[in-house]
Amino acid sequence: MKKSKQLLYVILMLFVANSFAQQPDSLKNNEHFELSFGQSLLFISNSRLADIQNQAAIVVPTNAMLFFVEFQPQKLIKIPVFFNLPTETKQFLVNGKLFNEKASPTFGAGLEFRVFQIKIDSKSKLEFEAGPLFSFVFDTKNNIIIAPILASRFRIMRGENFVMYIGASYSLGIEAIGLLYGTGTIF
Repeated sequence: MKKSKQLLYVILMLFVANSFAQQPDSLKNNEHFELSFGQSLLFISNSRLADIQNQAAIVVPTNAMLFFVEFQPQKLIKIPVFFNLPTETKQFLVNGKLFNEKASPTFGAGLEFRVFQIKIDSKSKLEFEAGPLFSFVFDTKNNIIIAPILASRFRIMRGENFVMYIGASYSLGIEAIGLLYGTGTIF
């Protein structure tokens, strides 16, 4: 486990170093704020992790609405703020039986860096962003758990302000994997 964390750290540092070497963005100079709505799929429970590991269980992904705001104080550095609101319970298949558990809302923030950008045409581009985040999870007893996250996303921008994205996250604290996607507007 220690080697995998070191590898993740090295990869993150390479992303950061590469993002500062990028050329200035020539498509739009006034991108400072993105507001988007999307969907998240969360793939494991934080409170039942020990039970799941001891049993032959299949975790059913939990759907959540994703509210996402991203501030851009500099060209290559972005500050994302997010809120995941579950739309269903956590579900587990254990020995052919379906178990449900309350899914907790999460919110968080952090830093993201533009790793690379590909210009598609005069009004379109593809970007890849990655960075460390922190999430705050409410457990089943409404206690707050703080969990570090490594997140990344591909972002397709079209025209002056339309954004579509797909990404993934891995929470080191609760060993959860997430898939996120959505659309948004840049102000």
